[in-house]
Amino acid sequence: MDRVTKLAGQRAMVIFSMSSCCMCHTVMRLFRELGVNPTVVELDEDPSGKEMEKALARLLGRNPAVPAVFIGGRLVGSTDKIMSLHLSGNLVPLLRNAGALWV
Repeated sequence: MDRVTKLAGQRAMVIFSMSSCCMCHTVMRLFRELGVNPTVVELDEDPSGKEMEKALARLLGRNPAVPAVFIGGRLVGSTDKIMSLHLSGNLVPLLRNAGALWV
């Protein structure tokens, strides 16, 4: 849990992902199309990935635990929450306030 919190707090935007997860790729593409360059932590490529995945599953209350999106050091959620924020027009202001988007 400490590693997740530490990594999430180091950048304006962090996505915990798995390299083979199609929903992770979808969320990352959305952010990149918005002009955000998120820090991506691929759990399946990290030596501590399994432990972080378990910690994220507890935080999210669901499994699979990816994608897990942190904005401004706070857990925002997974694909459903990100898409809901985007469609309601609340995602871009959240990104701006966190310093992840400057436009």
